[in-house]
Amino acid sequence: MVFSSMTFLWAFLPILFLIYFLVKEKYTNYVLLLFSLLFYAWGEPKYIVLMLLSIIMNYSCGLLLSKLNKGRLRTIFFIFTIFINLGLLCYFKYFNFIASNINGLLGGNRIQLKEIILPIGISFYTFQIISYIVDLYREDIKVQKNIFNLALYISFFPQLIAGPIVKYHDIEKELQNRKITINQFAEGVRRFTYGLGKKVIFSNTLALFVDTIYQYDTSSLSFGLAWFGAIAYMLQIYFDFSGYSDMAIGLGKMFGFTFIENFNLPYLATSITDFWRRWHISLSTWFREYVYIPLGGNRKGKKRTYLNLWIVFLLTGLWHGASWNFIVWGLFHGFFIFIERIGLGKVLAKCKVFNRIYTLFVVLIGWVFFRANGFRDALFYLKAMFSFKTKTAINLATLFTNKFIIIFVLAILFAGIGQFLLNRLKFKEKIKRVYRNYVEPFVVVGVFGIVIMMLVSDTYNPFIYFRF
Repeated sequence: MVFSSMTFLWAFLPILFLIYFLVKEKYTNYVLLLFSLLFYAWGEPKYIVLMLLSIIMNYSCGLLLSKLNKGRLRTIFFIFTIFINLGLLCYFKYFNFIASNINGLLGGNRIQLKEIILPIGISFYTFQIISYIVDLYREDIKVQKNIFNLALYISFFPQLIAGPIVKYHDIEKELQNRKITINQFAEGVRRFTYGLGKKVIFSNTLALFVDTIYQYDTSSLSFGLAWFGAIAYMLQIYFDFSGYSDMAIGLGKMFGFTFIENFNLPYLATSITDFWRRWHISLSTWFREYVYIPLGGNRKGKKRTYLNLWIVFLLTGLWHGASWNFIVWGLFHGFFIFIERIGLGKVLAKCKVFNRIYTLFVVLIGWVFFRANGFRDALFYLKAMFSFKTKTAINLATLFTNKFIIIFVLAILFAGIGQFLLNRLKFKEKIKRVYRNYVEPFVVVGVFGIVIMMLVSDTYNPFIYFRF
């Protein structure tokens, strides 16, 4: 089940609201837990068992960890708990990737590949579990003695399958006690609707164009068409993922939870370092807090700092998928973070126009590796982008429809340029105030109406981050 489905919008969510606001406050967590498990089981019933076992195991490990005194035994048990969680993730996500590479190196079929279906959202909820165990080990939080509250933290449906990655200490108090005001609920509806619009109006339209482009043999693409495909995907993935994050944050607000922001106009970044402060913020902060800093961060000299950064971006690529193109994508970004650290960053700080062009270009090239079906396909696509071939046998009229052109232009505007120009206006605060008080209610209703019409008339509704 996805947020941008009629089942979710007209059945799941209304029924949940009805029950949630009718029961007594002390039962609301149980209602959310039940519906969260139902939401997850809707798409993959058999893997609900895996999640329940993970909840029970980590609840038990957390209790035991809190009772052990500081010492070697406590550390060994902590490492064992982390190993089990990462082991499950690695088995489902990376077993066949590792096995196929070993077979390729050694020759033959030494390790039998398995038919493993990746559980939806396992990367997200595994990282949330690890944050709980690590914070508990560090004694930054107290153990959660109510298994239902911990289960809700792990399985809460708004951010379960695509984030943002919520650390336990961020919502620890809200799991115990929270209040929902009318203003907060209204803000949640507003945020959810905007996210829904990003996903259905922009991302789905762009996805149809991108998927069509990537179906063609790259030799049949002109360089202009290849660039259009790359830019369209750059916009698609932003509106897809930031739209889902907006919907998750909005739903959280409707139930009294405050999730961290996950995007901050990343395509306005002035460097790759700045880009990762703005893109998938919850993942960046997770790696910084639970990998980069524990490895030593920047406290052990330059060489160790650079090594730590390379490790983080290698893991960032691997986290996104078990494929060499994801690894290359992560290391590609890591390379530019590295050269910015050793001197390019100072140059970029002085070049206020070039720095944005440079950042967009690097990010765009990186997305080609991210979108391609494999490393070789990515190289062929890049070759088409820089071949300067002007002729193509593809019927452009079928691709560049009026709908696509309008959405494409609006997507560029709303991906950062419009916000940038607005913030430079002299009366920006007055404009924002007038918009929020008088115009926005009509915009929200209009966006929701357009979304419903598009969902009714079109069944094409892909979602990129489900596979992670």
